[in-house]
This record gives sequence, C-alpha cells and structure tokens, in this order.
Amino acid sequence: MNEDILEHPITRYMRFDFCRVKANQCVTEALTDLRIQQPQGRIIYFYVMDEADHLQGVVPTRRLLLSSPETKIAELMVRDVVTLPSTATVREACELFLTHRFLAFPVVHEQRMVGIVDVEVFAEGIDDLERTKQQEDLFQLMGVHLSAAQQASPLAGFTSRFPWLLCNIGGGLLAAVLTHAFEPLLAKVVSLALFVPVVLGLSESVAIQSVTLALVVLHGQPPTLAVLWRRLRRELLTGFLLGLACGAVVAAIALAWLRLPNVAAALLAGIGFGVAGSALFGLGMPYVLRLLQRDPQVAAGPIALVFADLLALTIYFSVARGLMG
Repeated sequence: MNEDILEHPITRYMRFDFCRVKANQCVTEALTDLRIQQPQGRIIYFYVMDEADHLQGVVPTRRLLLSSPETKIAELMVRDVVTLPSTATVREACELFLTHRFLAFPVVHEQRMVGIVDVEVFAEGIDDLERTKQQEDLFQLMGVHLSAAQQASPLAGFTSRFPWLLCNIGGGLLAAVLTHAFEPLLAKVVSLALFVPVVLGLSESVAIQSVTLALVVLHGQPPTLAVLWRRLRRELLTGFLLGLACGAVVAAIALAWLRLPNVAAALLAGIGFGVAGSALFGLGMPYVLRLLQRDPQVAAGPIALVFADLLALTIYFSVARGLMG
C-alpha cells in the first residue's frame, strides 16, 4: 500500500454490513435477529446499538456463541469501545490496528456508528507501516527522522543529524567538567575510574528503554498529566528495582575483586539511584515534549542520554566522596 493510499479517507474502505444487536436482548433473541439480518461479509464482532444507531458496546463472537441463551447482551458487551472517527485516514486506521491488535474497528460520525473497517483490507498497508515504524523507532532514539535518514543529499543528512550530535557533545563535555571537579577524589582512589563506563552504560540503557516505552504508549494517543503521573510512579519503582539489582551485582564484583567496601557502596548507590532517575526522566521526557507541542521522537533520546550521564556520575562521585572524604 503506497503513501498516497495511506492518506485516503477511511470512509472509502469501510463496510456497511456489520452485525447489530441490542443491549436489552437476550442471547436467543439476538441470534434470532442476526439470522434475519444475514450479513454478507465475515463476522468478527457484534455491535450493540440503540434505536438512533448510537454505539453502546461490542460483543466478541466467542462470548455471544458460548453464553447461556437467557443472558442479556448488556451483560456480555464491552462498553469501552475503541472507535475510528469518520474523518480518519487509512494511515490512522493502520496505526490503530498496530496499537490495539483488534480485527476490526467501528467508524463513528457524530456519535453514530456508520460502518466498520476490517484488518484484512489493510493487511498490506499495516505490513508497510510496521516496517516503517520499526525503522523509525531505531532512528528516533538517535534523534533522526527516518525521512531524513533516507535523504539522497549528503548535506540534507548532515543538517538533520548534526544538531542532535551537538547535544551529545555538550553532554559529554559537561560530564568531563564534572569528572574534573572530582579529580582529587579520583587521584586518591583510582579504582573509582575503573567503573565509570559501567555506571554510565547502565543509566543510558535504562533511559533509552524508558524513552522507547513512552514513545510506544504515546503512539496515536494524546498525552495527559493524569496518565503521565501514574506511569511516572510505576516507572520510578521499576527503575529503582533495576538499579538496585544491577548495582548489587556490580558492587559484589567490585568488592570481591578490589576488597574496597567504600567503592562497592558508591557503586551500589550510584547505579541504584542513577538508574532510577534515568528511568524516570526517560519516561517523562517524551510526555513533556508532546505536551509542549514538540516532537518527542527526535529530541527525547539525546536529552535523556545527557541527563542519564550527568545524574549517574554526580551520584556516584558524590557518594564516593562522602564515604572516603
């Protein structure tokens, strides 16, 4: 499915022969009514509608066929229905299929159901879109749009990628300045420098994981502060558990290798809190950028990496100085 078709209105491809049932019907009444309707296309879901064609819910085929005959449709239906507006494009429909993995979606216009779209119609388009999305996910973590990466002009590729490399250069220089500030400590305990790469690597990896998770959740959905707050709390706990586990492993190895308890304690704290903070910032940055009407796909990754480096080094060196000063 080519790019032009992806921009077509969804109404051009929707079906009108969907199965209607009513909430006050029992299973027996609904099946009798469906035999009269005789829909021509394949049947995936049964849509619960009122007399004004307002969508009230959806009943999966398995649930309708296996329920007792006297069960009311209102007891079987799923009320929270994912719908497509009649103004949607084929691209938006494909993205919804990728996000929710349903086999069909109802199309609504001014709260009335006007048709359905079936995943089979868009199978080719979804394959193309999923391949594009997988490539885009890889590039966006480096601050590059896929369209920019495919530019034929070397100058165009340079101008689209160089600004975000400046972000990483700036972060590296700040990390160097931070390390220089702790130079007396490093001169005193040279062993601390041995573990700087692993401290930075763990924080960066978790930050990128969190950015990726946030971009997946945000894909096709508007951000809200309530959702952000709920996910931040969950990600903070996850990050702390990851940091504690990784820090304990590295600290145990350092203790067995160097026999320096203070270095092991600094590693435990630096990795533990550094990873937790990186996870929190990595998840929150895409949300904040989207709320500010900015594109998180090109900015969230580089910014999260800079923050992860600075936070991990600051905690690691500060704890070490407190223990050894």
